[in-house]
Amino acid sequence: MFSYTLFEFGPYKVCLGNLLVLAIIFFVAFVLRRLIHRAMKRYLIGANIRLEGRKATWLNMMSQSVYLLAAYIALASLNYNNPTVTFTQFWDYDIITSSKIKVSVSQIISIIVLIFVARFLINFLKLYYNKKFRGKPEYNPSTEYVYVQISKYVIYIITFYLCLQELDINPSVFLGGSAALLVGLGLGLQDVFKDWFSGLILLFEGSLKIGDIIELQDSKFKESIVAKVLKINVRTTQIETRDGNVLLIPNAKLTQEYVENWSHGTDLTRFLIPVTVDYGSDTELVVSLLKQAAMSHPKVNKNQPVDVRLKNFGDKGLDLELIFWADQGWEASNYKSEIRFEIDRLFREYHIVLPFPKQSIVVRTDD
Repeated sequence: MFSYTLFEFGPYKVCLGNLLVLAIIFFVAFVLRRLIHRAMKRYLIGANIRLEGRKATWLNMMSQSVYLLAAYIALASLNYNNPTVTFTQFWDYDIITSSKIKVSVSQIISIIVLIFVARFLINFLKLYYNKKFRGKPEYNPSTEYVYVQISKYVIYIITFYLCLQELDINPSVFLGGSAALLVGLGLGLQDVFKDWFSGLILLFEGSLKIGDIIELQDSKFKESIVAKVLKINVRTTQIETRDGNVLLIPNAKLTQEYVENWSHGTDLTRFLIPVTVDYGSDTELVVSLLKQAAMSHPKVNKNQPVDVRLKNFGDKGLDLELIFWADQGWEASNYKSEIRFEIDRLFREYHIVLPFPKQSIVVRTDD
């Protein structure tokens, strides 16, 4: 019963006994991976290493190694009822045979190994960059992210080239034969390619980094959006607005349109709060109260002057501007709101009137 042939896998005859052994091997591999997962998790927590993603890099590397070892043992177990079949016979067995292409087991396994090595190398570089950059006092997560992304793209390109070589496909012939197709794709997907190149520019140039606070114009709503950069991919950049909404912005928009990066340059920015008071108000008292409201806020820089200037004689009253310097950060709009509340409190305390629109109606009679 256990030696009855169910189907053939290359030169191997697979029976029920083989399937049971394979199931046991991969079950043991699964349990072993879970044990390694827990052990490495405890190690990473103890070493104060925290990596992004669903799994830590060490866990990815070890789990992949366990399953690769399990695959090798599973292949060796097929000799249970195929004692005359050698590994060379299986290695050279042709899965696909035609006049134009021939694919053997060795080529398939080599491609799988190349992909595994590529993923293993990427995970190793993630761990290396993490330990290298996080040990520095001037650690910047965006710099680490750029190194990881660039390394990933280079490894994927090299892996793709080696896979073509393994299949005996000349890359130059492959590109030459698909030239017309690439031209068509280039015309139809020019916006996509534009976003890709823009993404590479953002990664190499470093003008936009993870954690930066940016302000960009939204043509749909005719207003600006203030958001935090969460992730920079090849085609899109992921940002989070103050409302907690996560948006995917094409990279071309960030390189070709006006974008103000609050995180670049100096930390201080000059803010203006327009205030209108009624005609006849004590302007010296108003100026003093406005400065007092600004200086009372902890985020306002006390080393920079706080000024009040008369902008215009408006229709409703005197148009003033409160000018102060503060950190240009994620909560900048809250600073201004809190200062406005303080202005309103002080004005009510000192009986300063904030004017409102008035209309005069003249009623004429025939008399």
